[in-house]
Amino acid sequence: MKVTTLGIDIAKTVFHLIGLDARGLEILNKKVTRSHLTKTIQNLPPCRIAMESCGSANYWGREFLKMGHEVILIPPQYVKPFVRTNKNDANDARAICGAALRPRIPTVPVKTEESQDLQSLHRSRQLLIEFRTATINHIRGVLLEYGIVLGQSPKKVRGEVERLVNDPEGGLSPSLRETLRLMSTELAELESKLEDFDARIESLANSHPVCKQLMTVPGVGVLTATVLVALVGDPFRFRNGRHFAAYLGLVPKQHSSGGKNVLLGISKRGDTYLRTLLIHGGRAMVRSVMKIAAAGKEPTGRNAWILSLYERWGYNRTAVAVANKNARVLWALLTQEDAVYSPAGPALRKTA
Repeated sequence: MKVTTLGIDIAKTVFHLIGLDARGLEILNKKVTRSHLTKTIQNLPPCRIAMESCGSANYWGREFLKMGHEVILIPPQYVKPFVRTNKNDANDARAICGAALRPRIPTVPVKTEESQDLQSLHRSRQLLIEFRTATINHIRGVLLEYGIVLGQSPKKVRGEVERLVNDPEGGLSPSLRETLRLMSTELAELESKLEDFDARIESLANSHPVCKQLMTVPGVGVLTATVLVALVGDPFRFRNGRHFAAYLGLVPKQHSSGGKNVLLGISKRGDTYLRTLLIHGGRAMVRSVMKIAAAGKEPTGRNAWILSLYERWGYNRTAVAVANKNARVLWALLTQEDAVYSPAGPALRKTA
């Protein structure tokens, strides 16, 4: 019998393989180490390999694709219902096989090395932001113990700490001023690294034709465009713009039964970072429209739509609605090679 579906429970050193034949019967149950996994897969005829979309899955997916196999990655939340009895590596691999046999199970594409590089760049930038926030909070907390209250913004904290460090008559002890000096140096280094990351991301966005096309949409900047290119992969795996917005968690959750439809808040599925950037872009659009309205000018086109939503639903709901619409427009730009964004009239128009 030939293995047609192979489920792999991946880990750091030990991998469990469960293989099914064309009838769905288990014909392979094997545990291999990391050093023997590649050779084991090479000895198998071309088949469908399924794994959970977790750490190192994209690397192994690319390696198995080179060997001629078909690879699918399944989100862990869709594998968990198929785990039977106790949880162990073998049962996890069986659950992956069971999920892979379902015709409409959601899957994610194997990321290219370029996409992973870009995603790693954003994740490293986010880590630096967390370090900067922690450092600022530490400095503010220390000074609060001495009765000094600082503002929250990095600029205010840097300026005030520099003043306190350089002022021997400011009422702080030499020991505390030396501590603040070291913390201020650490904060400056983090800011410098963040600037380097921002410059790299901006350079990549300005040199990438797809990113440049996406940034023509109001509310979509360098960060959103580059993350979108890194995470989405093949846009044609989404049926339409609404499907793409649902993938990003920008559509309402449902709790419906007996023919009664109940819609709740947005589902918040998908990548949190990308969804956050889209909503921040929506907030920027709402603020821009409110400034136009406050200046006595009459918003037109899309701005008029945003103003009408704001008057009915308020600020936050309008920002999410704008993010939802932007997601649909972005999907259309990704799937229609000759389409460009038009700020007036239809959202998209074909080039001549």
